[in-house]
Amino acid sequence: MTLAELKVVVTGSSGRAGRAVVRGLKEQGLEVLGVDRVKPLEDPGVPTLQADLTDLGETLEVLKGADAVVHLANIPAPGIFPPGRTFVENTVMNYNVFSAAVDVGLGRVVWASSETTLGLPFDTPPRYAPVDEAHYPVPESSYALSKVASETLAEQFARWSGVPFIGLRFSNILSEREYRTFPETCWRDPAARKWNLWGYVDERDVALACRLSLTAHVTGADALIIAANDTVMNRPSRELMAEVFPGVPVADDLPEYGTLLSVERARRTLGYEPAHSWREVLEGERVG
Repeated sequence: MTLAELKVVVTGSSGRAGRAVVRGLKEQGLEVLGVDRVKPLEDPGVPTLQADLTDLGETLEVLKGADAVVHLANIPAPGIFPPGRTFVENTVMNYNVFSAAVDVGLGRVVWASSETTLGLPFDTPPRYAPVDEAHYPVPESSYALSKVASETLAEQFARWSGVPFIGLRFSNILSEREYRTFPETCWRDPAARKWNLWGYVDERDVALACRLSLTAHVTGADALIIAANDTVMNRPSRELMAEVFPGVPVADDLPEYGTLLSVERARRTLGYEPAHSWREVLEGERVG
């Protein structure tokens, strides 16, 4: 089945990542159903349903008839709700989607894991940089723990069913609006964004990673870092590490402004190549 022939359910379709993914899949001609607990604030241009994915019955209903799911619905960050609620709701939602996807015969599950599984926030320095998938698991919050637990769930459902599960460990999702704030919010104090090694990913590259994941030749379960090719900073990456995380080994082949959240595995597995950077927007600003 070609990409354009797929019927895809996007959960969390009213959220930031969800809106970008729906838009990107629609542009590729896919048949998309958006699912969220809340109504979209604007017309997404595709059919939508309201559903509570902590309810297994509702989850089964929204996935029936689809070929694949891009599951983005979760409490999106630590600190929004009490830690116990975050862990329970995220883990239950992910279990229900994974279980229902297998039960109704979907061919693939693409879902949002998180960069937090790698040790964020980096109050304790990383072991090395760029951080890659081998740095997992270092959960520092109940949110991160919900994602670590869900990656284990994905491994077991993939083993039981033979359905490929691709977890995308998205970095901080940003867009042009945030890029314009970098001179004030990021560049003045390198420590302000040390919590994720100054990482980010453009929302359009989130959509790209999800699209590639729908047809990539993957078996079993995998989890991949999805980030931009650079950092949010206008200073060399090696210089930042030496100042903020002195003593942490840095790879010899790190590009001058290269990402400190490695996307090499996503390149190999998905053919992912980040296409967007804040530099497109702030091209008049001093980069070096």
